[in-house]
Amino acid sequence: MSDFYYLDASTIAKKIHSRAISSVEVTQQLLTRIKALSHLGAFVTVTAERALADAARADREIAAGTIRSALHGVPIAYKDLLATQGVTTTSGTAIYADYVPDFDATVVARLQAAGAVMLGKLKLTEGAFAKHHPAVDVPKNPWNDDLWTGVSSSGSGVATASGLCFASLGTDTGGSIRFPSAANGIVGLKPTWGRVSRYGAFPLAYSLDHIGPMTRSVTDAAAMLHIIAGVDIKDPTSSAAPVADYLAPSGRDLRSLKIGVDANYNDEDTAPEHVAAVHEVLAVLQSRGCKIVPIVMPWRAVSKNWVITTAVEAAHAHRDSFPERRSEYGSLADLLDLGLSVSAESYMLVELERRNLIAQLRGIFSRCDLIVSPSMLLYGPPNEGSVKMESAEADRAANLKFTAPFDYSGSPTLSIPWRSADGAVPASVQLIGPELGEHLLIDVGRELEAARGELAHPDL
Repeated sequence: MSDFYYLDASTIAKKIHSRAISSVEVTQQLLTRIKALSHLGAFVTVTAERALADAARADREIAAGTIRSALHGVPIAYKDLLATQGVTTTSGTAIYADYVPDFDATVVARLQAAGAVMLGKLKLTEGAFAKHHPAVDVPKNPWNDDLWTGVSSSGSGVATASGLCFASLGTDTGGSIRFPSAANGIVGLKPTWGRVSRYGAFPLAYSLDHIGPMTRSVTDAAAMLHIIAGVDIKDPTSSAAPVADYLAPSGRDLRSLKIGVDANYNDEDTAPEHVAAVHEVLAVLQSRGCKIVPIVMPWRAVSKNWVITTAVEAAHAHRDSFPERRSEYGSLADLLDLGLSVSAESYMLVELERRNLIAQLRGIFSRCDLIVSPSMLLYGPPNEGSVKMESAEADRAANLKFTAPFDYSGSPTLSIPWRSADGAVPASVQLIGPELGEHLLIDVGRELEAARGELAHPDL
């Protein structure tokens, strides 16, 4: 039965659509598992009654011959900063502990319209920044309780890796889809900035926030992106570019691809597990006819600048409650204090450097089709509850070297788990594409998954 919980969303969808199993049966099995594995602490709220009602409706529609989407009838869950009508949305804070929206975030509305089943809301760090609020129990990594779950979409990573849902949504401002995906051994897709509407998502930093799928396969990420992508009149920053059929091949000949690689960037201070995974991935791509193109990544100023941009924009997002309600905040208050202290001149200098980074990346993508790097610097860092946490914070900040540059640029990224030692969390490799390059990343990701083969799952 444990294999059932780790099926891809696309596989369980086919079983539901063929009526080999009902959505209600699948949903009930997951609700039972969520309760049995509650010690993992992935969920803030479990919406059992709503989930069963969603599933029953899906079964009726499917029986009548209506299949709304590739995820119709599939149980999923949402990061708890995405507004859900009638369901508490805390954003990981004490400030919004009792906030019940009267509307759905656009991504939630689109997935519900596609017939997905809502299991509940997933934990995150305070305000989607670095640490969980002191009143929140930190989720546990399903591979090992002592390991980091990743931030800020911690619950999304844990729930998806543990077979508590078939897919989830996360958000990414500096790595918050990719960190928990890498830390928990799953797939994380950060789309191009604006490809997915952010209406109804509580912001950390308006100009950096992205919403994307966290799944157990690249195909599942493609199915989810196909549903949530597209222009939204409620979000003026959303892209009006046509949405591709991400489940179909892009039509690109993978044998002609040029892969950008900065060996120093990838290897410097990086865990050997991730370095080895990148080398294996590059060998696979070369065996398919891809050409490696040396590049130089302009990343060294990004971590410092990213913090300033995030602090200023987060202070603006929390202007109605901070500093007046400071006592209700945890460590997020430090970031907000920084944001309030930054001068206009300092902020503008950082933004000018950001424009320079974007221009340099465009130059790189004029010479290559995608970039390959590790998803994060560290392998198996300690969890927040560990006594080693404080000594690990500097290393955690250094993790930003592989993530923050592509939030700054808005470039799409795809993190995929790679091979690992028996019983250990997989290493993780990141593919980075040019603006609106998601389709190519998905094609390459599928090719790599096929070459990699099946991975082990957490022993729960």
